[in-house]
Amino acid sequence: MHRLFVGIDPPFDVKDALMEAMGGIIGARWQSEDQLHLTLRFLGERSFREADDIAEALAGVRTRSVAIGIAGVGLFDRRGRPNQLWARVSPPQDATRLHRKVDRALLRIGIPGETRAFLPHITLARFSSGSGPLDDFMVRHGDLKIPTYTADEFCLYESRLTSAGAEYTIVERYPFAQESLFGPSFL
Repeated sequence: MHRLFVGIDPPFDVKDALMEAMGGIIGARWQSEDQLHLTLRFLGERSFREADDIAEALAGVRTRSVAIGIAGVGLFDRRGRPNQLWARVSPPQDATRLHRKVDRALLRIGIPGETRAFLPHITLARFSSGSGPLDDFMVRHGDLKIPTYTADEFCLYESRLTSAGAEYTIVERYPFAQESLFGPSFL
């Protein structure tokens, strides 16, 4: 069995800027540099055969490059208690377009589409009930900005849960289409 997800691996300068913003929240479980990514679709536990089918289906996703920047931070909560801190991807349109294409490719091989609303983000930290306070971090980094860059690929990741946290390995890379002299090769 493989625990899989589809995402975009940011370049080192983006990861470094995110790492510099991290810290200052008691009890937060901060992501490591290797864990920073933009999730396009979580797939969960999959058999070896399903993993092969997924990898093949993703190879058929055709799209142009994706513009990604960071504009602010936010919180997800569970039952009114913050459980995750994230950096907002902006502009969201390109990542959302790619998310939809990935969903359609997976639907063709029998994997149902995502039912939750897609919010492009990069997770920075996770919290337990004893974590906090968050107010100072939100004041200092609420307007976090990282200039837009152009991603040139998306990836299929495998996630292994260990006692030290999740370890992510890129299983396959899928380059985006290159524009020709005659304009985009497809839209």
